[in-house]
Amino acid sequence: MRYTARCVRSGAWWAISVPEIKGVFSQTRRLDQVEEMAREAIALMLDVDPHSFDVDVQPDLPQEVARARRARSALRKAEESAEEATVTAARALLEKGYTVRDAGTLLGISPQRVSQLAPKKAAAGKVSKRGKASFTQDHGIAAA
Repeated sequence: MRYTARCVRSGAWWAISVPEIKGVFSQTRRLDQVEEMAREAIALMLDVDPHSFDVDVQPDLPQEVARARRARSALRKAEESAEEATVTAARALLEKGYTVRDAGTLLGISPQRVSQLAPKKAAAGKVSKRGKASFTQDHGIAAA
């Protein structure tokens, strides 16, 4: 079973209520103690083991905190989108023949990061145009 521990700041305390069970209330000084206090209150009221159910802590969020959480969530989504766009762009640039260094400069990232995002497997083992042997990805030498 899953119960909700709703908590509201009241002076220096957090007032806790469990809406699923009439009459279950508690309080604590710190938010990180809400789950434990709610769990004890629920277990006492239902006469069950305190670890036989789940508790979701839902604090009443001040407006500033709710705004900050929304902004942080939007930032995470924007970072994911930027990473996807960077991978796509890096791969496209390398497929068009740009060097890893040029792709990094264009994307504003290091050449090493370009190599991580879009490894050039097709280029491994190719012999350079000067006729010299080049290293493959596994550090073997290709014949000239």
